[in-house]
Amino acid sequence: MTPGAEARSPLADPSGDPLPRGRFLVLEGIDGCGKTTQIDALAQWLPRSGLLPPGAELLVTREPGGTALGQALRQLLLHAPAEAAPEPTAELLLYAADRAQHVQQRIAPALAAGHWVLSDRFSGSTAAYQGHGRGLSLALIEQLERIATADLQPDLTLWLDLPLAESRRRRGERAADRIEAAGDAFLERVCAGFTALAAQRGWCRFDASLAPEQVSEAIGVLLVRRFGPLADRHG
Repeated sequence: MTPGAEARSPLADPSGDPLPRGRFLVLEGIDGCGKTTQIDALAQWLPRSGLLPPGAELLVTREPGGTALGQALRQLLLHAPAEAAPEPTAELLLYAADRAQHVQQRIAPALAAGHWVLSDRFSGSTAAYQGHGRGLSLALIEQLERIATADLQPDLTLWLDLPLAESRRRRGERAADRIEAAGDAFLERVCAGFTALAAQRGWCRFDASLAPEQVSEAIGVLLVRRFGPLADRHG
């Protein structure tokens, strides 16, 4: 399923019964951790991995910007000129609006139809950046998360853990977006937030300082173990 495709009607197995709900996978981590590389690798590997049921498709998406509304919000959130930049609370609410549209318009329908969804960021990033980074109330963020997602949770969150110094090196001289430009103290708090969230929410950690091929292999092994045909036997 291409990023702009709409979910189709529910799939059916050979008996004619609807297939179970699809799987929702999320990649999280600071900028430079390799999310784009791993998303691209998974988009190539998952459809031929044997993990998706026959007829199921893979929706690859992102936050912010997974819908037409989200693309407009992404511009405001990441690239707005100084005079139009949202204040922290407004920023939080814009991310929540992006997520609500994303869930209702794309993620939930795809899952209900039996498709799999792979997203570059989800609610964990808001808790890390706006909660731990900006210092906004985590309780308020959790409340907004429940509203925006209608309590939808990923089946699995893959956290690409990378030290800030390596993130900075990888980003090099490229122009920083508005969030990256908030400074190292802010990004240190974000990194600490990801570490705390991973422990609280049971995310799967991957050492993003390794070669991309090693990270991809480790992710593939985990997905087969978690969702493959022998998964139930292994608990």
